[in-house]
Amino acid sequence: MFRKEEKITNEAQSINSNIISRGTIMEGNIKTPGNLRIEGRVIGNLITKSKAALAQSSYVDGNILARNAEIAGEVKGKVEVSEMLVLKPTCIIHGDINTNKLIVESGATFNGGCKMGAQISEIKLDVTKPQVADEKPVPLKELQNVEANQPQQGYKPA
Repeated sequence: MFRKEEKITNEAQSINSNIISRGTIMEGNIKTPGNLRIEGRVIGNLITKSKAALAQSSYVDGNILARNAEIAGEVKGKVEVSEMLVLKPTCIIHGDINTNKLIVESGATFNGGCKMGAQISEIKLDVTKPQVADEKPVPLKELQNVEANQPQQGYKPA
């Protein structure tokens, strides 16, 4: 009648994927043990123990902490990746990069400092200890002003 609670392994957690789809605007921090794909807009920090993939239509106003990341959209904040970071040709980063390995494809842009080969401590999802710099998310009202003043390549509001 009652099942034993199943333990989820780290490998099983990394298979899980989370998607913020195109046209979606999310305000707040995201913490997940699984993969994270952003196609819409996020105002807040992203923390994943797996891979973060930001599509060309994505916009993140906050810091990113991940094991691996592939960025094709725009990021305003610090990017910390413990293994490999790939910057696609449409990528625009306004902030510092801290990663072990970096691949920059022709056309990618970043404005900020870059540290490579740095060892980032284990990524923890503990809510009591912030993993990235303490930055408050931008209020939704300000995001609407950003949308009006800065059209995104490939982004079309619903």
